[in-house]
Amino acid sequence: MNSNGVWTRIKREHGLYRYNPSGQFFARVRFKGKLYRRRLGTDDLEYAKRKLREFRNDLTRTDHTKGNTSFAAVLDNYASTLRGAESELAKKRALIEKIKATFFGAQTLPLRTLKPSQVEAWLTKYYGKNGASSYNAALTLIRKALDLAVADRILVESPAAHLKYRKREDPVRITPGFEQFQQIVADIRGQRFNADSEASGDFLEAMGLLGLGQAELSGLRRRDVDLQNGRIFVKRQKTGKRFPIPVYPQARDLIERLCQGKDHDERLFPIDNARKALGNACKRLKFPHFSQRSLRRMFITRAIEKGIDVKVIAAWQGHRDGGKLILDTYSHVRAPHSQRMAALLTAEEPANVVPMRSAS
Repeated sequence: MNSNGVWTRIKREHGLYRYNPSGQFFARVRFKGKLYRRRLGTDDLEYAKRKLREFRNDLTRTDHTKGNTSFAAVLDNYASTLRGAESELAKKRALIEKIKATFFGAQTLPLRTLKPSQVEAWLTKYYGKNGASSYNAALTLIRKALDLAVADRILVESPAAHLKYRKREDPVRITPGFEQFQQIVADIRGQRFNADSEASGDFLEAMGLLGLGQAELSGLRRRDVDLQNGRIFVKRQKTGKRFPIPVYPQARDLIERLCQGKDHDERLFPIDNARKALGNACKRLKFPHFSQRSLRRMFITRAIEKGIDVKVIAAWQGHRDGGKLILDTYSHVRAPHSQRMAALLTAEEPANVVPMRSAS
């Protein structure tokens, strides 16, 4: 072994090096005139030798007939695989065209010459001053396009594989109080000359009283409501899974009215959202611009403040994480609520305890 203090080159294993401070092994292999490096993820010599052979095999398995493929061609290939909503597709196609027009050498230079520093420099130039969301969206698209090139054996490894996403700042989520929510619903119902005022009022009231989102509410049908057993079966749109929630006492009258006279397969709500009605009500009442999602947050916040177990709330939301997401998201609620609960732990007897008479 030859060592320079930091790195040790392993004899009879050309291209295998050990990083002495950590003991981890790395591969450095020159192939077709280009030097490739890879961390082998082990400090075991025999396992590192096997990983080095795998790395060499990966290099020889690239398709050399595609060696001059350009970054632009790979982006076009990725564009042909895109699926989803048309609005999202339009954003991704626009980003692809921007990369092709502004990335130096995208149209002419072989993709194998692309370096991680070039990708990072482009992201910094065009998205460095933007928020984390747009920066991460651009990086994600580039990563997926380059991953496709690896799968097509154009590249051995993606130059963007080790670039890091930016951490998103915690968004400011404004949430109405329950009284504000009631005022909003009453205001919408009071718009006599709006043909959708009742339907919008019902939709938003159900959102706040059931804690469901727009997609879940708009998909509800009469058959999903079991009034006798006090349950509503909801389909969570993100996962496609169905889960039950109770017909909460605060929503019982509304749900019974909505179910009245409806056929088995009839929709509970004739509209898909009430975004416009909510926005106009907030303007009239001079409230902050609450979103439909904020009504769901109000439901969860109120449930926590009423002392309902977080695991139960999570189940009502269709979550399967035992309440972790809610605990992470609503920590600002838990702190004052925890203090109120702690105030109950006194040395005095609670006011609702009836003393037992001692046996004579």
